[in-house]
Amino acid sequence: MTIYKAPLDDQRFALFDVLGAEAVLTKLQGGEGHTRDLLDAVLEEAGRLSEAVLAPTNASGDEEGCHFDKATQTVTTPKGFKAAFKAFADGGWTGLTQAEHFGGQALPNTIGTATTEIFQSGNLSWSLYPLLSEGACHAMELHGTEEQQNTYLKPIVEGRWTGTMCLTEPQAGSDLGLLKTRAETAENDSYKITGTKIFISAGEHDLTENIIHLVLARLPDAPAGSRGISMFIVPKFKVNADGSLGARNAVAAGAIEHKMGLRGSATCVMNFDAAEGYLIGQPHKGLAAMFTMMNAARLGVGVQGLALTERALQNSSNYARERLQSRSLSGPKFPDKPADNLLVQPDVRRMLLTQRAIAEGSRALLLYTSLQTDVEARGADEATRKQASDLVAFLIPIAKGLVTELAQESTKEALQVYGGHGYIAENGVEQFVRDARIITLYEGTTGIQAADLLGRKILQLQGAGFKIFLKEIQAFCQQHAQDAALRELIAPLATYAKQWADLTLALAQRVQGNPEELGAAANDYLYYSGYVTLAYMWARSVAALAGSSQQEAFKQSKRDTAKFYFTRILPRCLTHQAAIDAGIDTLPAIV
Repeated sequence: MTIYKAPLDDQRFALFDVLGAEAVLTKLQGGEGHTRDLLDAVLEEAGRLSEAVLAPTNASGDEEGCHFDKATQTVTTPKGFKAAFKAFADGGWTGLTQAEHFGGQALPNTIGTATTEIFQSGNLSWSLYPLLSEGACHAMELHGTEEQQNTYLKPIVEGRWTGTMCLTEPQAGSDLGLLKTRAETAENDSYKITGTKIFISAGEHDLTENIIHLVLARLPDAPAGSRGISMFIVPKFKVNADGSLGARNAVAAGAIEHKMGLRGSATCVMNFDAAEGYLIGQPHKGLAAMFTMMNAARLGVGVQGLALTERALQNSSNYARERLQSRSLSGPKFPDKPADNLLVQPDVRRMLLTQRAIAEGSRALLLYTSLQTDVEARGADEATRKQASDLVAFLIPIAKGLVTELAQESTKEALQVYGGHGYIAENGVEQFVRDARIITLYEGTTGIQAADLLGRKILQLQGAGFKIFLKEIQAFCQQHAQDAALRELIAPLATYAKQWADLTLALAQRVQGNPEELGAAANDYLYYSGYVTLAYMWARSVAALAGSSQQEAFKQSKRDTAKFYFTRILPRCLTHQAAIDAGIDTLPAIV
């Protein structure tokens, strides 16, 4: 049985000391009431729910998994999941960040990100059921008609229904231009949707009375490729004019996937057989509409990486403190006991510090990015909103790509701390390794994130967000150049930031000469960018200690972990730069 305690102290430190979230949020349009007292209270309640209700269902849900009944084409979720969802909905969590006129609480995305981390650490499989609903609500809010919003969005916000994203098909994978699902005109402004979608999280379950699918499909006059995709609302049960549920729609799960991890989450094959659907947004503009969900979803997947890293860290740290095995190389540290604990071993401390550096650095990055989404949505003026939008666009592939990759490393190191006991299911840590494996794949693989970062955000958009972010780092370095407490961090941060700028310019020039250089360099460029970004977050964290009311032990831990990051992890950039410099010639054709 694994443990979990919501990391409220570190969340508060990142939010209020490092990022100054209260000052930022209360100055936004409609943010006057988003004070620290309110946000603190929300975090406390989220921690209680996750620790008491969600975390106890994590291991049992993984062991039991979901049950699929072929005859009825229905899914039963693991024991405790339905009760947990009811507690979640009753607490108002399904509408935490949704607009008040839809029945939500209109709290900022930033606090939504912080509470999502807490819920996902408690039980990541379970958390996918409400998570997909957030993206569906966002798409309907931006692109749906008032009637569609009242009919489909409000019940999701209330927690009575859930939503999904139906993109991928067997032959298409990540290339949505190849999708074949078709939409044919029918009566009363409806359409008949026919096709098969795969890998649909929460596509079928027993937690709510209805499921609203947002489905990409082609109209009869659709042009070929990604420019011919439209988006449709397809409910599991049709909805009557008075909002009550009508007949079952012609959409059903054909199977659920048997997966390496996240076994409590139903990943479905969904079959649409002339199912009744309604166009949302403009014809042939569905991919753009879906991508309004995608950015939020990608940030959410980054949070999943943090959530797993945090829970794995808590358990491996606890195990290292309690496990007695062998003696310190410099002599016994616990002579009254039969052996020292694992913490006396330098390599165990290296593994734990690696996890801590990743967890706390990732938390600052994800909250920073989320704070920018609030500024983007409700900033005081257009220039402020545009700058935040550019920053978000630039940071999303890093927040998703790097954080999920580092979660693989973190959960692996946690298992390594346990040794052979980590490989045994009853100790629980191996579940974190399995659950973490998917997060580098869905909502775009790491390669897709890397191509988006370098190909679109740097080259196509001429590095708009990158320039803003780099300027911010440079200003920070200048501001703290004479700060003795930051001396060990500012010089290397300034150096790596300059090298990042030089590398980006040189790489852009190389890609102009040979487009294949983009694919050859993108993955390493993502890592390089991510490590420098985390270095900035760590330097800001140490700078914030001076004005923090946290205990001295907390502060010393931050200083120690920052030093570890700068000396042991940040130099990985050198390897990635060497790989980038090697170029396309070192990737010969394979026959």
